[in-house]
Amino acid sequence: VCDQSLAAIWIFNMSKPEVVWAQRDDSLLVTFRVPNAKSPQIDLKEDKLTFSATGGSGSDVKTYAVELTFFKEVDPEGSKRLITDRDIFLNIKKKESGPYWPRLLKSSQKEHWLKVDFNQWKDEDEQDDAPDFNMPGMEGMGGMGGMGGGFDMAQMMQQMGGMGGMGGMGGMGGMGGAADAGAPGAEEDSDDDDVPGLE
Repeated sequence: VCDQSLAAIWIFNMSKPEVVWAQRDDSLLVTFRVPNAKSPQIDLKEDKLTFSATGGSGSDVKTYAVELTFFKEVDPEGSKRLITDRDIFLNIKKKESGPYWPRLLKSSQKEHWLKVDFNQWKDEDEQDDAPDFNMPGMEGMGGMGGMGGGFDMAQMMQQMGGMGGMGGMGGMGGMGGAADAGAPGAEEDSDDDDVPGLE
């Protein structure tokens, strides 16, 4: 079994963090809700985002991992991040400004862990009056540790205690949407409730 297949299986079997998102015509705000996140690994490419971290406290520490294959391409170099005690915020620039995306992911499958961030959402006709997603302390994502430069699964697994027999796994570039497949749930407030309606 190749390293990419093992990486896909590993991500698929990890706990999924709660992910919320909002958008403007030129950007996305993607937030991973992982309390006490340790060693977050974020690999942002034009077509997808791979995320993992450990989080929780006491006996409730978990390893979280997820891969998001975007509806359209984004600009990793123009994107920023902010890590707090409870959340990891990513202000991701869309490669092309234009109409709102109908959903965050390329796949139309509903994912129970992915929801619209109604606190940040503004309808397209209201976005001119809305603040952008920049927050004080946000850093650029290019060239930062764990960001944008190849996801080192072996290093991450070593930091998190690993899984026997899976050492030596390399980068995950080119992996298909395996992590998007098979997640349960079609909940009312998931990503594919579409864009909030106009009133």
